Amino acid sequence: MSFIQKLFLCIEFMVIMLWLSPQSALAQDNLVFFGTHSVGSQKGISVAHFNSETGVLTKPEFVVEAPAPAFFILHPDGKHLYVCNSNDFAKGYTGQTMSAYSIDPKKGILTLLNQQSSGGADPSYVWMDASGRFVLVANYKGGSVTVIALKPDGSLGEITANIKHTGRSVDTVRQTQPYAHSVKLDPTNRFALVADLGLDRVFVHRFNQETGALTQNDPPFVQLSPGSGPRHIAFHPNGKFVYIINEMACTITSFAWNSAPGVLTELQTSSTLPPNYKEKNACAEIEVHPNGKFLYASNRGHESLAVFAIDDLTGTISLLEHIPTRGRSPRNFAFDPTNKWIIVTNHDSDNAVVFKVDEKSGHLTPSGDPVPVVYPFCIRFLPVQKP
Repeated sequence: MSFIQKLFLCIEFMVIMLWLSPQSALAQDNLVFFGTHSVGSQKGISVAHFNSETGVLTKPEFVVEAPAPAFFILHPDGKHLYVCNSNDFAKGYTGQTMSAYSIDPKKGILTLLNQQSSGGADPSYVWMDASGRFVLVANYKGGSVTVIALKPDGSLGEITANIKHTGRSVDTVRQTQPYAHSVKLDPTNRFALVADLGLDRVFVHRFNQETGALTQNDPPFVQLSPGSGPRHIAFHPNGKFVYIINEMACTITSFAWNSAPGVLTELQTSSTLPPNYKEKNACAEIEVHPNGKFLYASNRGHESLAVFAIDDLTGTISLLEHIPTRGRSPRNFAFDPTNKWIIVTNHDSDNAVVFKVDEKSGHLTPSGDPVPVVYPFCIRFLPVQKP
């Protein structure tokens, strides 16, 4: 056998091994966790499988009963999950705890490690610092943000910070007090941004990565237009821009982000709705595609995802289209690990829908039939670990 033939055989072997490698397998098969925005028997967290090659989502199977696990986050180790026990107002339940679970990374089975006070009522959002040593929680009712240390075994430890907001804004029904709706650390892991729907403010707190402490930044917040109702936050992958989705005004406010002093500078505010749409609507989730070219936002009422193009030099956005979500009240959505698919949860029609992402145009194409999920809220992907 000649040297060239041996070389080609070697290359062919390497290609086959890469194809069969765990990394390739991880890209194909994922566990998908769904939270149920309710309490009671058979209400909690369910898990499905998602194939990133075909876009096929299996019907979720119930794995653990939990009180209103609306929003949650996975630890980077893939072995722990942290849950906000939020609310079920229809049943008179308002949660005040966070829960930690260990994960069987092959089957998705969850085992409760412990529960800890969230430092407030109706915890609605949880984020994790870059070191994986702390979780940050936004408590909607009463408006506060809490930092909780994680123990070596992955369970929740002591509260290291708790900041309560004060004040009100213009809406006499929804803004009579603070409502901290989300918290997210900036890419430097030095600043915690908190969107407060009740105050029309985005707070900026300095985060101590060693102790988990929070201190007021200067300036301490940026003020949005009265009645905006800021809900969730998305950073551009380049770390220079921040986007806030405003639940009440149905708008997105774009900011430049200066990570040295932790300062937000407003760039523009854009509607998430068509110009002629006059019906009731409330915004929910916002995400920037990891390629930095497109932004997606959900409309509850118009029942759509608004798709925007991002100017990567200025950070400004321009509306491209609206994609029907094939259900009512799209609460949350998330990209799969390959960033080629989005799964949307339609809260009021009890289903999840898969969309194929065109990474060149930003366009979304529905894939397969809607999958039934009870009162779905948050979605998180975990690549399946092979033996």
